[in-house]
Amino acid sequence: MKKKIGIFIAVLALIGIFYAYRIYSRIYSSNVAETTFVYIPTGANFQEFLPLIEPYLKDLDGFVWVAEKKNYPNTIRAGKFKIDKGMSNEELVNHLRGGKQETVTLTYNNQDSFEKLAGRIAAQIEADSLSVLNALQEKEFQEENGFDISTALSMYIPNSYDFYWNTSADGFRDRMLNEYNRFWNEERLAKAEQLKLTPLQVSTLASIVQKETAVVSERKTVAGLYLNRLWDFWPLQADPTIIYALKQKYGQDKEYKRVLNKDLTIDSPYNTYVNFGLPPGPIGMPDISSIDAVLNYEKHDYYYMCASVENIGQHEFAKTLAEHNANARAYQKWVSEQGINR
Repeated sequence: MKKKIGIFIAVLALIGIFYAYRIYSRIYSSNVAETTFVYIPTGANFQEFLPLIEPYLKDLDGFVWVAEKKNYPNTIRAGKFKIDKGMSNEELVNHLRGGKQETVTLTYNNQDSFEKLAGRIAAQIEADSLSVLNALQEKEFQEENGFDISTALSMYIPNSYDFYWNTSADGFRDRMLNEYNRFWNEERLAKAEQLKLTPLQVSTLASIVQKETAVVSERKTVAGLYLNRLWDFWPLQADPTIIYALKQKYGQDKEYKRVLNKDLTIDSPYNTYVNFGLPPGPIGMPDISSIDAVLNYEKHDYYYMCASVENIGQHEFAKTLAEHNANARAYQKWVSEQGINR
């Protein structure tokens, strides 16, 4: 009898050890198969979350058991989370519950419309392009911060920024306002004042410089040329503003590789051939190098420039109309030889 009781106790002990080991394994054994990132949408429930994490787990049931014991289904946090290979369920649930998410490096370059900017941003954070576009174009926000629909594009300084993936559209926009105010520090404001330009006017001129040349080393020279024209009450006569006006009238998707004489009479406040001074706002989103090129312009006596046929992508600068006409004839001949009609 004693022997049977001893065997029974031993069996119970083994069963207890077995279940204890299973519980221990479910909690503390490695369950993450690979290091990766998991993106948890805002408002996701537990059933919506599970398909996101399942591909990276060795044992989904074990994870669910631990998650429910630790009340994770009721404490899900949105965001981008890094999970490391070898994590146990205990570590994984604690990490996800803790809400310590990773940032994304959000980058955008010189977009020339809110639609393009919204699409670029929506590809990098959770907010969709429509909600981003609505936030960018919100009239009340623009007016409260000294902008309008024609000037608000200048508030967005192309660069790389760290964001949380689940940042809202309004959150992105508000952060960009803070970055704009930080960018326009005392030093830049003082330089703009010396030019007798506001930050908006600097950005507007910089957007023309940006479109005029992709060669960063030329931008200070181009900026100096346009400032010479501006200060001497010449029309800017900037072809990029004509292209901008044409796109406004005929659609953003149309490409213009050549500005024709008939285009120079287009009825638009952005036509700098018939209107004096700067256009109402930027024709694109100038990057930092273009803004700083205006603020630190090159002092010279150039009033004319023409695309170079010797150094493609660069310009020939001239002080007199006669010099410029010679450069222009050479360029027009080259363009015709290339078969570029529009």
